[in-house]
Amino acid sequence: MSHAIGTLREQGLHAALKLHLAQRGDRFEQEVDGYQIDILRGDLLIEVQTGNFSALRKKLGVLLEAHPVLLVHPIAAQKWIVRQDSRGRQVARRKSPKRGRLEDIFDELLYIPQVIQHPNFAFRAVLTEEEEVWRDDGRGSWRRKHWSIAERRLLRVVAETEFAGEQDYLGLLPATLKTPFTHKQLAQALGVNTRQSTRVSYCLRKMGLLEEHSRQGRELLLAPVMASSQADGRTQ
Repeated sequence: MSHAIGTLREQGLHAALKLHLAQRGDRFEQEVDGYQIDILRGDLLIEVQTGNFSALRKKLGVLLEAHPVLLVHPIAAQKWIVRQDSRGRQVARRKSPKRGRLEDIFDELLYIPQVIQHPNFAFRAVLTEEEEVWRDDGRGSWRRKHWSIAERRLLRVVAETEFAGEQDYLGLLPATLKTPFTHKQLAQALGVNTRQSTRVSYCLRKMGLLEEHSRQGRELLLAPVMASSQADGRTQ
């Protein structure tokens, strides 16, 4: 396993995930087509993104034209909040009531729907147990009463799910969901609010996997797209 300079000094969730993913022969922090790549495994480029996907649009647009890319993103299925004083000393630790779930991938994928269907693109969601470190430095969000998020730490990988084709994404739609359906019905089936179900449908529509079916009063009805090529394949 080849570690580039700086990899072993890197801290936090991002570094821990790279080490979790690492295999013998991998090269870290390599430059490809003018962009820094987290892991280079033969021809495969592996990118770990713990934050917002909007910054990836241009990078992925360039890299996917010539390389297979696996994008890896963690979702905190369980999280603990660690509070530190301004000097970094721990003063409290509690379990967060918020639990991440696989459907949360659409919170970020909505920023890159145009690349999800690219034949060179694959996506892996990693459900984790994490610590989120809050520091009392007065520079954070008002929602956290100005505590800053200083670090995210990986405690354990709970599960990994890879998405390589349209059926993998459509598979997140509950089998109990009747077609066609409204955003409200989708939300009820998934056990989320309508804001979240709208994000799910937005991504799937941009990917060409859902379409507008009709309307039920003022509500839009949606249905999965049955690609003619898939239908032809089943009848041959």
